[in-house]
This record gives sequence, C-alpha cells and structure tokens, in this order.
Amino acid sequence: MKVESSPAEVRRTVRAARQRGLTVGCVPTMGALHQGHVSLLEAARKDCGFVVGTIFVNPTQFGPNEDFSKYPRTLESDLDMCRTAGADLIFTPPVSAMYGESAQTIVRVTELSTVLEGAHRPGHFDGVTTIVTKLFNVTEPDRAYFGQKDFQQQLIIRQMVTDLDQPVEIVTCPIIRESDGLAMSSRNRYLSLDERQRALQLFQALKLAERLAADPQLLPLDIATAMQEHLNSVGGIDVQYAVVADSMTLRPLAERSDSAVALIAAKVGQTRLIDNKILRFR
Repeated sequence: MKVESSPAEVRRTVRAARQRGLTVGCVPTMGALHQGHVSLLEAARKDCGFVVGTIFVNPTQFGPNEDFSKYPRTLESDLDMCRTAGADLIFTPPVSAMYGESAQTIVRVTELSTVLEGAHRPGHFDGVTTIVTKLFNVTEPDRAYFGQKDFQQQLIIRQMVTDLDQPVEIVTCPIIRESDGLAMSSRNRYLSLDERQRALQLFQALKLAERLAADPQLLPLDIATAMQEHLNSVGGIDVQYAVVADSMTLRPLAERSDSAVALIAAKVGQTRLIDNKILRFR
C-alpha cells in the first residue's frame, strides 16, 4: 500500500492504474477509522481494481464551537486498517495542500444542505461538498463509497455529482453497528460508559419507528412523535430532531410513502450522535 501527501503524486499514481485498465474506487474519510470505514474499503476492493482511501480532517466542515482540534487523529492505526482492508493508495494531504491561502471557492448544494444537519450545523455541508469535490479532482475515481449512517451527506453528494456532471458513481453502503445496535462512529469514543448505554436509545427509537410503520393506521408524524417521546423519556439525551422524511428530498412526510427514512440527531452528554433507518410502510 502506498501512502502519499502530494496531490500531484496521487494523480500520477491513479492515472497509471487507469492506464492498466483498472477501475478506481475512492473512500473519503476523516480518519479515526472503525469497522464502518473498513466496510467501505472492502466494498471498494470488491468492486474496483484500484482502491484509494483519503484521510483528511477537513477544517471547513467544523463550526466555531465544534470539535476540530479535539477530533481524534490516529493515522498509524488508520493506515494499518486500510492496509488490511486492501487499499492500494492512501492520500493524507496537509491542510495547505487542500486549501491555499488565497482560496475563495465554495461548492454548495442549496436546498438539501439547509435542513436537519444543515439547520443545526450551518455551513457544515458547504465544507463537505467543497472538500469532496477537491478529493474527487485529485483521485479521479469511477466510484466513491459513503456510509448510510451519514444519510443526508450521501444524498447531498449524489446531488452534487449530478449537478456538476462529475463522472463518479456514488455507492451508499449499509450502517455498521456494534453488537448492541449502536451505530459505529468516530465520536463514540467520547462517550462515557453511562453515556454509551443511553446512546443505545437512538437505535431503540429507530426500531420503534420500524415497528410502528407496519401499522396502517399510523401516519409518519405519529411515528416521529413516538420516536421523540421515547427519547425524551430517557434522561441525559438532548434530542435535536427525530423525524420521518422523504428519502430523496428530506422533507417531512405527511402521508405514508414507499420513500421514507427515519432520522435522529441527539446529544448524549457532550457528544452529538446521528442515526437513521429506512422505513417500509406496509
């Protein structure tokens, strides 16, 4: 496995692979890898002849009161995981390589970036779409792999790729969970033992939504209310949203639909967590 910090060298390496007839898959990450990231690398390895991972803690997607300086940086163990998962090339640029001193350009997806996560983290998705565009420009992938856990993010990136005619297929991979149901996240390491137990209630609320979706008498708003009430009944959870939305537009659903997703964001202690589940109304 090759590790490079130079965009020019990454381009040369990827283009050499493409000249050999290999399909290029890319897995963008911010490091602090866990089995969820590994599953993305493994999916890329299965589909593609050449796998590029990126490890870059992107400063522009953190708000002024968020955890950029505290975000875990575990490069050596990250590289070990990438190597085991079968990556061919890892791109680890410094901030100066991705954002020059005179940088002025932002890539913005308008409507999808203003709701849910966008409403609670203004500017966050501008940072995401800008850096992902830059990473695509450097790695020139045929396919890029993202996790369903960041449901809104993968939807926004799909919109961006379509709108900008970027020749990249976006592949969304399933949420990877701990054995007790907690969605894997780099931020789980911030949770105390007691907070981790409370965090399990996000998954329990989503399972409740899944069960309620089977009742033909219940509307999406009824299900969203039930999720909210369940989470409010647990001490130490600050619910930011618990909604049932259209899985393409993220607009709250008024009627039962075959395009529905339940989404939750909540702070457990000082740690902000998100989770979601696709709903099948019957």
